[in-house]
Amino acid sequence: MNVFVTGAAGFIGGSIATGLVRAGHTVTGLVRSTEQANELSALGITPVIGTLDDSALLAEQARAADAVINAASSDHRGAVEALLNALRGSGKVFLHTSGSSIVGDASGGKSSDVIYHEDSLPEPTVDKAARVAIDNLILAAAKDGVNSAVICNTLIYGHSLGVKRDSVQLPRLLKQARKSGVVRHVGTGQNIWSNVHIEDVVSLYLLALTKNVPGTFYFVESGEASFIDMTTVIAEALNLGEPQDWPLKDAEAEWGYEMANYGLGSNSRVRGKHARELLGWVPKRTSVVEWIRDEMV
Repeated sequence: MNVFVTGAAGFIGGSIATGLVRAGHTVTGLVRSTEQANELSALGITPVIGTLDDSALLAEQARAADAVINAASSDHRGAVEALLNALRGSGKVFLHTSGSSIVGDASGGKSSDVIYHEDSLPEPTVDKAARVAIDNLILAAAKDGVNSAVICNTLIYGHSLGVKRDSVQLPRLLKQARKSGVVRHVGTGQNIWSNVHIEDVVSLYLLALTKNVPGTFYFVESGEASFIDMTTVIAEALNLGEPQDWPLKDAEAEWGYEMANYGLGSNSRVRGKHARELLGWVPKRTSVVEWIRDEMV
């Protein structure tokens, strides 16, 4: 297939684009700079320079492709609307990347027993309402002749395929620990996130290209862990002392509001059956703690 991928220079998009090329697909990737374009070309990906604000360019690429994967931003409504308008009535696959912070509770590091399922999502927080509205717009496009899906990733670990990029959450913990000599988590670190390895994420996107049921929402997860479990193993891997609790205000000063409250300070516990039942997805990696201990640093 000829696949257009936005965010092709990023961690998720770059890994997906590389995985598509390895699987024999022809890939065009949206990037922001000549430097990124050269990087993609070396991986066998055809670069297109532009941004998510270039609606005409997005529409042109979507019409030329057999399928579109949006892996650039979960929150850019204009780009999604441009892509959906170009794909309307075509029956083409459109896979949109979301993230499970949409069910994050911003608990400040406290634990939660609440687990969410694909068919029973909560009302979003004020912070996440706009993202959820975009997700719903994409799912509704299935009624307008778009083979659409929302792929809602959890905490992704693993090293990127092809492009040299870091994932979002764990590298921030690692960077802070290396800078300060102390591994820290938000609050007491009892908060739990579902998680998944990047190679399993890529395999799911590959399956969804040909097996997606229009209008499907997928949670992508193959395990879960508390942040204190993850920071404890990071501390061991770096030969540092015990991880330390960090007040939310200090975490916000280091990582910003969004990352401290949702990326690192919330619970996001989900279970996904759609990928397994509809796509036949079988994740190979199921322990983030093992990966941190054996492969992260």
